[in-house]
Amino acid sequence: MNKKNLDHLSEEQRYVTQEKGTEAPFTGELLHNKESGTYQCVCCGADLFSSDTKFDSGTGWPSFYDVMSSTAVKVEVDHSHGMVRQEVLCGSCNAHLGHVFNDGPDPTGLRYCINSLSLEFEKD
Repeated sequence: MNKKNLDHLSEEQRYVTQEKGTEAPFTGELLHNKESGTYQCVCCGADLFSSDTKFDSGTGWPSFYDVMSSTAVKVEVDHSHGMVRQEVLCGSCNAHLGHVFNDGPDPTGLRYCINSLSLEFEKD
C-alpha cells in the first residue's frame, strides 16, 4: 500500500478502504450522482472511473461497466465471508474499492460495484 498520509479520511472511509469494509447498500453519497466527471480514489486521488460508464445496477452501490485505464484498478481474488469474489483495489495505492462481477451491461459485461466511501468525485 502506498503510505500516503491518510489523515484526511473519515473513520468510515478508513474502514472501507484500509480494512476492506463495505458501506450499507443504498446509503452512499455518490449512488445517485448523475453529474459528468471523474470518480477518483479517496485515498490517493487517482482517476478510476468516468461518469460515462456509470449505470444504475439496482444493487445499492455505484456501479460502472469499465475503468478509466487498464492500470486504474487491480483485481484480486477475495475469499472472505465464505465466498469467492473479485476484489477491486486502487491501482495506485491498493485501497479497497469494492468488487467486480460478470453481470454488467455491454460492452464489457462487467459490473464494478464500488463503495461511495472509497470515491471522491470531480466534475468536468
